[in-house]
Formats: sequence, C-alpha cells, structure tokens
Amino acid sequence: MTTDQAGPVPVVGDRRWKALAVCLTAAFMTLLDTSIVNVALPSVERGLRADEADLSWVMSGYALTYGLCLVPAGRLGDMRGRRQTFLTGLALFTLASAACGLSSGAAWLVLFRLLQGASAALIAPQTSALIQQMFQGPERARAFGMMGSTIGISTAVGPLAGGLLIQASGGPEGWRWVFYVNLPIGVAVFCAALRLLPRSPGPPGRRGECFDLPGVLLLGAGVLALMLPLVQNQQWHGRSKWALLPAGACLLAAFWAWERHQGRRGRAPLIDLGLFRLRSFTLGALLSLVYFGGFTTLFFVYTLFLQNSMGYGALAAGLSSMPFALGAAAGSALGGRLVLRFGRRTVIGGLSTVAVGMAGVVTAVQFVPGRAVAWGVALPLLVAGLGSGLTISPNTTLTLSRVPVGRGGAAGGVLQTAQRIGSAAGIAVVGSVYFAHLAHRGSPATALQLGLLTSIGIILLALVLAYADLRERRSHPEEERKPEAARQGT
Repeated sequence: MTTDQAGPVPVVGDRRWKALAVCLTAAFMTLLDTSIVNVALPSVERGLRADEADLSWVMSGYALTYGLCLVPAGRLGDMRGRRQTFLTGLALFTLASAACGLSSGAAWLVLFRLLQGASAALIAPQTSALIQQMFQGPERARAFGMMGSTIGISTAVGPLAGGLLIQASGGPEGWRWVFYVNLPIGVAVFCAALRLLPRSPGPPGRRGECFDLPGVLLLGAGVLALMLPLVQNQQWHGRSKWALLPAGACLLAAFWAWERHQGRRGRAPLIDLGLFRLRSFTLGALLSLVYFGGFTTLFFVYTLFLQNSMGYGALAAGLSSMPFALGAAAGSALGGRLVLRFGRRTVIGGLSTVAVGMAGVVTAVQFVPGRAVAWGVALPLLVAGLGSGLTISPNTTLTLSRVPVGRGGAAGGVLQTAQRIGSAAGIAVVGSVYFAHLAHRGSPATALQLGLLTSIGIILLALVLAYADLRERRSHPEEERKPEAARQGT
C-alpha cells in the first residue's frame, strides 16, 4: 500500500473547533437537501406543472450525482488541497441552490438539482479528511461524533425543515424557499471557511500527480449502473432495468483491474487499493453500506404513511421525526467517547438498539390506531435514534482510524459512496415491499409494518457483520495492539 507519512497540519487552539463547525454546517446543509425536498414535491408539481417523472428526478437526481462524484471529489481534495476543493464545492452548491429556486420549468429544476448533488459531493469527503488532518486521538473521536450527529439529525429533520419553510412562505411558490434558504447559509459558511480552514499542501510530489481520468470514468459508469435502477425503481416498470446491476458489477471489476494496473506502473490510482487490505476500513465501509440500507428507509416509508394514509400535513409529518433526531444527537455525542474504550462493541450496541427501537415502532403502529400513531411511536423513534448515533460516528471513527491522512479524502469518498448506494438499495427494497402490499389493497399500517420489518432484517445483517469482526479481532488480538500512530492514520 502507498504510505503517506504526512501528519495532521497543526491548527492552533480553538481554531480547530471553529473550522470543524464550518465543515459540519456545510455538511448539514448538503445532507439536508437529500430529504428536505420530499415534502415540497406537491408544491413543485402544482407550481411547475411537473409530471411524475420530473418529480422523481428532482428527488433522486441529487442522490445520483452526489453518489457518483464522491470518490473523485475526495481524490481531488487529496491532490489539490481540501480547503480549495471545499470552497469550490460550497460556491457551486450555493449558486446551484439559487438556480433551483429560480427555475422556470421542471427540466431546469432537474438540471440544477443534478448540479447541486455534484457540488455537495465536492464538500462531503473534505469534511472527514479535514477531521483526520486537524485532530488526533480522543479529539478525533469526538469530532467524528459531532459529524455523526450532523448526519443523523440532517436526515431526520429534512421533512420538518421543508414543512416549516413551505408553511411560512405560503402560496404556490413556497417550494422555492426550500432552495433559497441555502443562500445566506452558503455565503456565511464560505466567508468563515476562507478564514478558518487550514491549507493542506500534502507531502512533496503530491501536487504533481495526474488525475486518473480512466479510473474516474470506469468507477462513475459502474456506480451509475448500480444506482440508476435503484433510485428509479418506482418509475421504471418491468424487469429489464435490473440488467444494469450485473453490468455495473462488471464495470467495477474493470475499474479494480485498472487501478491495480496503475499501481504496478507506479502511477497514482484514483483509489489506493491497499486501503482494502485494512480490515477496519473494508469492514467499516461494508457495514455502512448495509446499515444505511436499513435505517434511512425508516423516514421514506414512515413519512409516506403519515401523509398519504393518516392525512398529516408536511409540517406535522416532519415534526413526527424529531424524536429520532434528538436521540441521534445524544447517541453520537456518547458514541464519540465510548468508541475509544469499547471499539466495535459500541457499534454492536448501537445496531442492537436501532433494531429494538424499530421493532417498537412496528408494535406501536399495531396498537395505536388512527392519527395518534405519531405519539405512539415517539419513544421507539427516540430509542432508534440513540442507537443510530451509537452506530454511525463510532463506525466512521473505526473505519478511518488506520487510513493515512494523505489518503483521507479518497477514503472518505469511498465510505460515503457506500452509504449512498446502501440508501438507494434499501429504499428500493423496502419501498417495493411497502407499495406491493398497498397495490393489493392491503392496510397502510400493515404495509408500513412489513416495510419496517424488512428494514430491521437489513440492520440485523449489519449486526452480524459487526459480530463477525469482533470475533475475528478476539482471535487475532495482536491486531488490536498496533501502535497508536497507526490507529491515527499518520
């Protein structure tokens, strides 16, 4: 594996935490846009006379380009500097948000949503790489805990934020404020980032490396072939779309062969394949893929159930997800401290807690009838959120713990790409179960329960992976006694 001996660039005193706040604010804004638009779709449909295909692309196009660009964006940050890449992505995201709000037709809105997703991908891997660059040891775990809180809260409060903005603005053009809200935030974060973010020149020779364009094309085509049938599952009818999955697998195999070829020739690959010889990285990325396939589907089917079957408005449906957000914030803060002491056992505890909380949601839906259901599931959602916080941030800390700082951007891109693919796959699977039951005139409550039971099954698969890793580590305790410098990835 290509090694990188460059350690974190010193950032003095409280400035590190201010820089982290800048990064997490930008991350929150971009992650919020994956779900905030959901409750605005009826308003978009009326305002732009958009059809079902347009609405599908407004929602899924962002996730698609976001997932496609994460790894190249991470590699670009490693090569050209994380600060510069972060600022470029933030500027483009802010401009794309303004363009979305000004869109005069559905086609323009779809186009600018695609640009928004690609811009967000420039920001995301720089955040995890900058944490590795600025922090070490317990402080790094605490910083990743704050990042985990950001991920969990942004996922949960998106529908609430969208409902509040639409209700406050009112009228048929209220959906535009879902995008305009990013403008003052984007400008303020950009100005703060100019002052606070550290420069990361990297080790000698890093800036002279060539960007692996064939690798980018192969990886992009492979990820596109995997994600497209998943994000368009409800809109593309028939089975022919699934032929893209084996095509995507072949393209990713070709990408792997190309990257090995690049390494043998002494050229810088897009992804250092030596990262996958790190068990902590490989297991953590796989666990993220599976877990995000389970927990993100909760909001998809639950919000649909409340709005379409229980008659909840956008704001009320958004408020119902707040217990999960509060639990995720508390769990992430706690997980950042526990992971240094308990390691993978923290993740196992978190996954178990999520499964228990979601089982509680299934039970509450059974016994709490009618519109009172949101009150009945509040406590189980709080428990599930707590478990999610104990899962995401500790798993991120463990996954990136041995990654060299100079490869942190590309590694973070791989990790977040796994999360996006997992989310798309989970929504496709759980959504199919939910809609199939409704199509046969089944009870909406039963459809929700079946969907959530499928989600629990996916989460239990992630739990099996975590247990397998823990048993392997107990069989090879010498792996746990590697020097602390290796754990910090320096």
